Amino acid sequence: MDDTGRSKPTAPTLYALDTNVLIHDPNALLNFEEHHVAIPMTVLEELDKLKTGKHGVAAECRQAIRLIDQILAGAAPEEVERGVPIQRGKSGPCGKLSILMSKSATPVTWLPEDLNDNRIINQLVELNTRNPGLSVVLVTKDINMRLKARACGIESEDYHTDQLVDDVSLLSKGYHELPGSFWDRVSKVETRQDHGRTWHRVQLADALPAVHINEFILDEQGFVGWIKAVKGDDLVILDMHQEPLMHQEAWGLKPRDIHQALALFALLDPDIHLVNLSGAAGSGKTILALAAAIEQTMVSKRYRRIIATRSVQNLDQEIGFLPGTEAEKMEPWLGAITDNLEALHMDDESTHGSVDYILQRVPLQFKSLNYIRGRSFQQSLILIDECQNLTPHQMKTIITRAGAGSKVVCLGNLAQIDTPYLSAPSSGLTYLTERFKDFPHGVHVTLQGVPRSILAEYAETHL
Repeated sequence: MDDTGRSKPTAPTLYALDTNVLIHDPNALLNFEEHHVAIPMTVLEELDKLKTGKHGVAAECRQAIRLIDQILAGAAPEEVERGVPIQRGKSGPCGKLSILMSKSATPVTWLPEDLNDNRIINQLVELNTRNPGLSVVLVTKDINMRLKARACGIESEDYHTDQLVDDVSLLSKGYHELPGSFWDRVSKVETRQDHGRTWHRVQLADALPAVHINEFILDEQGFVGWIKAVKGDDLVILDMHQEPLMHQEAWGLKPRDIHQALALFALLDPDIHLVNLSGAAGSGKTILALAAAIEQTMVSKRYRRIIATRSVQNLDQEIGFLPGTEAEKMEPWLGAITDNLEALHMDDESTHGSVDYILQRVPLQFKSLNYIRGRSFQQSLILIDECQNLTPHQMKTIITRAGAGSKVVCLGNLAQIDTPYLSAPSSGLTYLTERFKDFPHGVHVTLQGVPRSILAEYAETHL
């Protein structure tokens, strides 16, 4: 098996990439090792149509086109058809890239040619017929296209190179909840006091599941520890003390349970630059992030502004038709922000007046994801909602926008993915959680329960 999860075939293999693979990962064609990668002409035409700024995937399309051009630059037409070596640094050529065109005057048409997917499949059937010794594999994120290809005798598979886990239930929650007492699992402990904080260096007798830096330990006796160093079975733990955690407050908001308390603690900690909050609808992700953001811009003045954005399917296509400025166009999509502002000021004499006052006073800017690309935000708190709908590549593009003194807060629910070509294992939120689990300035917390209402809780578990 290679690192993409594919079994290495003995026969020569040609991998034909669908458009959605190059949108999901513009560098995908570099990840097929020694094999031949082919881009059907129909895929190039689709990339060309999508590369304008009216689409949310335009930047990915342009990047994929640039990479294809870089590899094929200077090659003669017959070389482009036969395959141009893919250069990878100093290791020499490894694999080939070609553009796939129909060769026959009367091509094989297993499927009606009214759809681009069908044209690609027919092209691969024709290629297979001309080259019986060649193993042809279609790589696409579209499950229906994979089914159609298999029905026509073409092997097909999903693109898994950037998928780090197969089962999201194995993802870290950001904490370990232990039955009984944590101290029953400890064989040796050294405790010290430092600037009013209690630190424990412990040696475990009973090993915990895989632990990572900045994860929390919770036991049934009320112990809360924050793992600050890991070396085998030796851990350095900061004793958090449950009572002060539960009495934290941000813009009048207090946590309802220990998981919200851990999330609020991470949101308010200046040494934590990335906070990743996941959980079911109504578990408190957005209201915690918003309260912490307003507290740190209006009271402690840690950040100069709040940048709020979210990933919504078709947002970038539809936003242009809405009237008004960019902020006014974004407001309908960021209703979750204003809804939570209302919840924070529910007890005020005039809730509506309070929300308007806050929106005037707080440096809160609503931005589309396309606006964020290419920018660098200094001393800002960047709040990204609906992260489960981002691809790993989009997640990287957005998080790298954080400049000096900025903090990124990612919110998402893997059970509510709206993007057609993403699943929970391939989501950018899953990718982020795995990639940052050893980052010393990042915290991930999975929030529990649905405190929104009894109705919401019942719907989450029964519908």
